[in-house]
Amino acid sequence: MDHFPRDLSATLQRLARQFPVVAVTGPRQSGKTTLVRQIFSDKPYISLEDPVELGFAQSDPRGFLQRFAQGAIFDEAQRWPNLCSHLQGLVDADRTPGRFVLTGSQQFGLMAGVTQSLAGRVGLTQLLPLALSEYGQIVREDLYTHLCLGSYPALWQAGRSPMDAIDWFSSYIATYVERDVRQLLQVQNLSTFQRFVRLCAARTGTLLNLVSLANDAGISHTTARHWLSVLESSELVFLLPPYYRNFGKRLVKTPKLYFTDTGLAVWLLGIRDPQLLALHPLRGALFETWIVGEFRKFRLNRGLPADLYFWRDNNGLEADLVFETSQGLQCVEIKSGQTITPDLVRAGQRATRFVTEPVPGPWLLHGAQESYTREGVRCISWRRFANPLQPSG
Repeated sequence: MDHFPRDLSATLQRLARQFPVVAVTGPRQSGKTTLVRQIFSDKPYISLEDPVELGFAQSDPRGFLQRFAQGAIFDEAQRWPNLCSHLQGLVDADRTPGRFVLTGSQQFGLMAGVTQSLAGRVGLTQLLPLALSEYGQIVREDLYTHLCLGSYPALWQAGRSPMDAIDWFSSYIATYVERDVRQLLQVQNLSTFQRFVRLCAARTGTLLNLVSLANDAGISHTTARHWLSVLESSELVFLLPPYYRNFGKRLVKTPKLYFTDTGLAVWLLGIRDPQLLALHPLRGALFETWIVGEFRKFRLNRGLPADLYFWRDNNGLEADLVFETSQGLQCVEIKSGQTITPDLVRAGQRATRFVTEPVPGPWLLHGAQESYTREGVRCISWRRFANPLQPSG
């Protein structure tokens, strides 16, 4: 199995020098177990999905933990909700940094215990699927193949193809629904929930409209909000908030909805071929989904808060992505077009027009091959986009 260099590694090692407990959350199959076993290879590894280990832990917590006085990796820690309260006493008695490492796929289950019992004792991180900087020497395919495959490490093993993604995502959704959703939601009608997830995929890159989403799914507004929060906690989707500063305009206050992985969104939309995606009306939204996700991965991998926003007002001024820098507010326009036309450049120029103070030149992230600066707009190809804060070109 191929192992990918993960940008989160340095952050995990840094936190393990400061905190007695380090926790890694993220979606299933993002590579959490592989990463922590590589970095903390000297520690015993215990999967709490092993019914024998879990049964021992639940029936005799003290005896179970006595085996790991020097520390351990506890994988899928949310399976044992009392783990964090038991660890609290151990780490208060011995604050040796980096003793315990926790991983979990459900933020609800793991984070509840962490916030209640381990506040101030734990370094928190998130591992998302592969960032573009982590693919190593793998030859990058064309843009639409890339979007179809998504970023889960399993789909970038040697010899994988877009056809393999069809089977993989089918299994992923079935497992996710069976294991996580049944536990968290007690959903009676799984087909209704699956339809809700597909409707979310069709809305990636758009303003969140919970009323419309609930109506189309045939569920109440309250249920839609609850189900969406579960998709967020499992890191299948995330919400991008609007920029909060008032530049004298009437602002859109609704967040935008994005899928964490384009491959999963593509599969849920029923698109099975990169050539079909290239002609699909949602190709631009899916490209935007991927670019915004790359910015997010870059910051989370370095242990930073996302602090990413978009701008839109009622006068039609908008920027797909904005974030604060030492030089001012960086505005980013995202277009999937594979030719840099004057219209695309003008779109990049418009991205900064709502700002009333000096700002750095706007960026245009696009689907073409070339990277250069044109008429004050830094045009950056998706292929050169390995570092979202210092892209090449």
